[in-house]
Amino acid sequence: MKFPSSTAFAVLGAALIAISFGLARFAFGLFVPPIRADLNLSPYAIGIIGALPLVSFAFATVIAPLAAVRLGARNAAVLSGGFGVVGLGVISQAYGAVSLGIGVVACGVCTGLMMPALTAAMQALVKRSMHGRVSSVMNAGTSVGVMVAVPAVIFLTGAWRFAYGMFAILAVLGVFATWFFLPSVSRVRPANAAPPEPISALQWWRLFRLSLFAFAMGFVSSAFWIFAPDLVINLGAFSADATGWLWLAVGCAGLGGAVVADLADRNNPPITQALMLMMLAASLALLAASPGQLAIAVFSSLVFGMAYMSLTGLYLMTGIRLLPGRLSMGPVLPFMAVSLGQAAGAPLIGMLVGELGYADGFSVFAAICIVVALLSPLYPRYLEHEHEPEEEQTGLQAAYDYQLQDEEGEPLQPRR
Repeated sequence: MKFPSSTAFAVLGAALIAISFGLARFAFGLFVPPIRADLNLSPYAIGIIGALPLVSFAFATVIAPLAAVRLGARNAAVLSGGFGVVGLGVISQAYGAVSLGIGVVACGVCTGLMMPALTAAMQALVKRSMHGRVSSVMNAGTSVGVMVAVPAVIFLTGAWRFAYGMFAILAVLGVFATWFFLPSVSRVRPANAAPPEPISALQWWRLFRLSLFAFAMGFVSSAFWIFAPDLVINLGAFSADATGWLWLAVGCAGLGGAVVADLADRNNPPITQALMLMMLAASLALLAASPGQLAIAVFSSLVFGMAYMSLTGLYLMTGIRLLPGRLSMGPVLPFMAVSLGQAAGAPLIGMLVGELGYADGFSVFAAICIVVALLSPLYPRYLEHEHEPEEEQTGLQAAYDYQLQDEEGEPLQPRR
C-alpha cells in the first residue's frame, strides 16, 4: 500500500471533511424548507431534529481519540464514513420525524469521529513542520462541502431525497479512499513529546472561559445553520433554489476564515473574537431585516461564513495552546462546546420562530450575540508569559509546535 504525500493527504483529508462536516452536518439547513414541506414538520420539530446531530457529534467526539488509538486511523475513519453512508442514506428515505432523526444522529456520529481519525493519520504520515498547514487545508473542507451542496439545491429543486442519495454515494467513495490510503496504525502522540504536566487550576479556568465562549457562539449560530433558508423562503418569498446562493456565499467566505484566525493569533484574540461575534450578530440582523432582498441575504451569508469559520479556527488554536502535550483534549473541548451550544440553540430558535416569527427570533439571537461580544475581554489570553521573546511564533503551526517544548520553553530534540 502506498501512503499519500503530505499534499495528497491534505487534499484527501479536505475531501473527507467536506463529506462529513459539509454534507453530513451543515447541508441539512439548506434542505430544511423542502423537508419541512414534504414531511409536514413544525419549526419546533425541525429545531429538535436539527439539534440531534450536534448532540451525537459531542458524544462521538468524546470517544473519538480512544477510537483512533484502539482502532487506528484507517479503521476509525472507515467507521466514521460508514456512519455517514448510513445517515445520509436514511435521510434520503425518511418518511417522518423519527426516521429523519435517526439519519441526522448517524451523520453527527460521522462528523465527531472523522477529524480525530484524520489527526491521528496526519501525525503518522506528515512531518511535524507541516501539521499546521495540512490542518488548515483539511479544515477548509467544511466550506468546500457546503459549496458542493449548492448545485443540488439550485438544479434539483425539491428533489432532496435524490440529493441525499448522491451525498451517500460520495460518502461510499470516501470510505473506499480511506481504506486504501490511510495507515492502519497511527502514532497519535509523537515519540519525542514531553509528558504532559497535570492540568493546573489556571488552565482549567481558562478552558472553562474558552468553552463558555465557544458554547455561546454555537448557540447563536444555530439560528443561521438551521433556519436561514427557511426564513428567506417564508419571509422573502424566494424559490427554494434561490437559497443555494446563501450556502455558496457561506462556503466561499469560510475559506478565508483560516487567514483571520491566524491574524487573531498574531494580534489580540479577545478583540478579534469581539469583532467576529459582532459580524455574526450583524449577519443575523441583516437577514431578519431584509429577507426580501436576495443581494442583502447573500451579503449576510458572506459575513456569517467569514465570522463562523474564523471563530472556530480561533477556538481551535486557543484550545491547542492552553493544553500543551494534550492534542487529544485541547482542540476537542471547544469544538464540543460549539456543538453543545448549537444543540441547545436549535430547539430554542425553533420555538421562537413558531411563537414570534422568523424576524423576531433571529433578532433575539443577534442581541444575545452582541452581549457575548461585549464580554470578550474575558477571553483567555494564552500568550501570557513572564518573559516573552521578541519574536513570538504565531498561527496554527506554532500552536502545534508549542506542544513539543521542554520546561524552559526550548524545542525538544528527537530521542536517539
